[in-house]
Amino acid sequence: MFSRLRSDIQCILDRDPAARSTWEVITCYPGLHAVLLHRPAHWCWTHGLKWLGRFISHCARWLTGIEIHPGAIIGERVFFDHAMGVVVGETAEIGDGCTIYQGVTLGGTSLYKGSKRHPTLGKDVVVSAGAKVLGGFLVGDGAKIGSNAVVIKPVPAGATAVGIPARIIPSKAGESADVTPADRKFNAYGITLEDDPVSQALHGLINTAGSQEHQIALLWHAIEKLSADRAAADCVPGDAALSERFETDKLNELVGK
Repeated sequence: MFSRLRSDIQCILDRDPAARSTWEVITCYPGLHAVLLHRPAHWCWTHGLKWLGRFISHCARWLTGIEIHPGAIIGERVFFDHAMGVVVGETAEIGDGCTIYQGVTLGGTSLYKGSKRHPTLGKDVVVSAGAKVLGGFLVGDGAKIGSNAVVIKPVPAGATAVGIPARIIPSKAGESADVTPADRKFNAYGITLEDDPVSQALHGLINTAGSQEHQIALLWHAIEKLSADRAAADCVPGDAALSERFETDKLNELVGK
């Protein structure tokens, strides 16, 4: 029991730069309190004490602002960061090392009792603020869910899901949000600009337009050089794109790198 508590505290110290000491984590982190209160609630639920399990979870919700159904399964080193307004449904499963931010809902889309209605998060998944993961499907190990995304289908391991409804961005070279290895960097909220498909598309369009203008300018310079006399040179229009005016770097800066 104490070793698990130590690992829960350490994962918070590792992932939150605002956490300054073990004592501060124990006394001031509602995410830790919610996890600790969920364990007796879950024990009661699985041993036939349904009402008591629900009552403990209700008290935990009042104390922490985090609502975890006592039937939910939570692994080790799970960090609810800030986490006000988080809702975790009855059949949800959260794997080891996951990070869940405020306003997240792990909800269901089915009204049939006894069925798997809520999502299963693999190991080291990051679910960013305001995201809604709805349905009884699997979010693979090391996946990342962007802020305010609405995920209604499975997410492969290491992939990123962003948008409404969520679009799946495959992992690059097998990279993921896994924070367990010491040499892997943990990204707060799980998402970087490189994960935004709209940003990637805009960068592609800007770079393509800049490349085309460069090629056009080279063509006009070549035409000038091939001109045998002044009369032939006059065939080049006065407004020919002899110099590049497309500000690729500036536009990429505006979009965000």
